[in-house]
Amino acid sequence: QVRLVESGGGLVQAGGSLRLSCAASGPTISTYAMAWFRQAPGKDREFVAVSSRPSIRYTDSVRGRFTISRDNTKNTVYLQMNSLKPEDTAVYYCATGREFSGNSRYEYDYWGPGTQVTVSS
Repeated sequence: QVRLVESGGGLVQAGGSLRLSCAASGPTISTYAMAWFRQAPGKDREFVAVSSRPSIRYTDSVRGRFTISRDNTKNTVYLQMNSLKPEDTAVYYCATGREFSGNSRYEYDYWGPGTQVTVSS
């Protein structure tokens, strides 16, 4: 079983940056897909980015601003968020699934508790 814990959230002004981390304990993440989702108040949980085989993918609204990366030696995945906008405000969740997992939340088996990101205008 994989346990995930996110960190790095906080309050930032529009245009600022944050770097989220997700540390995994248990099996190595090297063969798993690692993804970030987010959920704003009153909205469904939405896909943000995934690092899986065969590629890295982003949702359109963050492409060019966010970067997902992973350090398999540390069993950690990151989300670098630049040029943040108020509409990026949400709880951000890390998730892991089978290596070919995509942008559906139902493809992911394990989730972290989430970290709050608030972007002020």
